[in-house]
Amino acid sequence: MTRWWRPRSVRVRLTLWYAGTLAVVLGLYAGGVFAFVRHSLFGTLDRELREDFEVAEQLLERTGATGVRWRVDPAHDADEEGDSGRWVEVWSPAGQLLYQSPGADPGGLGPPRPLSTGGSRRVSPGPTGHSWVRVLSAPYAIDGLPVVLRVVRSEASVRSELSELLLVLGLGFPVALGLSALGGYGLARRALAPVGTMAERARTITADRLGERLPIEDPHDELGHLAAVFNETLARLERSFGELRRFTADASHELRTPLTAIRSVGEVGLRHRRDEQAYREIIGSMLEEADRLARLVDSLLLLCRADAGQVRLRAEPTDLGRLAREVVAQLEVLAEEKRQTVSTEVIGSVTAAVDGAVLRQAVINLLDNAIKYSPEAAPIRVVVRHRSEAPVIEVIDTGPGIAPEHREAIFERFYRVDPARSREGGGAGLGLSIARWAVEMHGGHAELESDEGKGSAFRIVLPPFREGG
Repeated sequence: MTRWWRPRSVRVRLTLWYAGTLAVVLGLYAGGVFAFVRHSLFGTLDRELREDFEVAEQLLERTGATGVRWRVDPAHDADEEGDSGRWVEVWSPAGQLLYQSPGADPGGLGPPRPLSTGGSRRVSPGPTGHSWVRVLSAPYAIDGLPVVLRVVRSEASVRSELSELLLVLGLGFPVALGLSALGGYGLARRALAPVGTMAERARTITADRLGERLPIEDPHDELGHLAAVFNETLARLERSFGELRRFTADASHELRTPLTAIRSVGEVGLRHRRDEQAYREIIGSMLEEADRLARLVDSLLLLCRADAGQVRLRAEPTDLGRLAREVVAQLEVLAEEKRQTVSTEVIGSVTAAVDGAVLRQAVINLLDNAIKYSPEAAPIRVVVRHRSEAPVIEVIDTGPGIAPEHREAIFERFYRVDPARSREGGGAGLGLSIARWAVEMHGGHAELESDEGKGSAFRIVLPPFREGG
């Protein structure tokens, strides 16, 4: 749920964040400038105050027993009398005013406290009846007469400059912040403009238009990288949808073929009255097609479960040599129909952590494929061995081989090297796909080596087996 104080627009949020951050930075900068100028101005005032004290030390003289006067110096007298922003006072230790400059503030500061003949110079501000002043007082002796000498300067000029500085900063702060906010909004709008363009283009992309892509203005910035990632996702979706459409079309075609055969055989059998043997042959043909249909449905269901991640393996140490012999014994009948010989070669003890039922299906499909495509009376070899510590099962046939252009796609679903090959002889094109899935589920991979016209070698490579692993 969007909070009422949080704008929906990213541009506005970026502008507010930018303006807020800039306000803090400008506030700190203005405070630093003001503190620096204030320290500098009062530092200058303190130096001038010390200079006034040194001048007073040189120009004051004693008259009589307790009298003090300014030395006769017309230039200094004129300066002293004409500047009401600074003055000099001389006090006795008892608190009696002995001398005061003609330009002294009428309000007066009173006797200096504490009055003593010792101590150090002190700089301190103090209020008067008219303005704030800065005071420096210290014990001093004029021709042997102990006194407390005090020099004073008004802070009016310093405070006036600081007030002007505050006025400039106060007026400039909102103006600078407003201009920066407008500039920040413009920058945010310009920077996020590609997002709006991508959003408009994305709205037009549907399942029928997955070939379109989002525009990329600059592939090197963050938005360009985001658009590239979206385009890669769209490409994967396009491939997935294409595979789904092909799978649906191929599955429909494969399912329709045995159904059509069953219907045709049944219709032919019902056209004329036949003897028992003829009906048995018709029913046998229908059952054969029904069996083909059942195997196809089972394969499709297995692939669907695999895609949905519903197949769970129960891996345990398995003797691959024994598994290979069991598969050969199971399919030997098919090989005998074509007068083929299937031999099993087990080199050493080969063990792997696999789900025996799932891996057996992979080997069955590879061997069944070799029997189908190898010529009559051809030898077929099943070799179980190690290759660089990895367990390997090879099914080597002497069939027609596979051309290089078909080797990458041979494991795809419903793929046939020769589309014109009969389904009875070539199957549905799912065996190799299921075999690859079964091997990859165990963390291995399937390989193919083929010499066109001489045969093929399908190889299952599994992860190395570790005892107790």
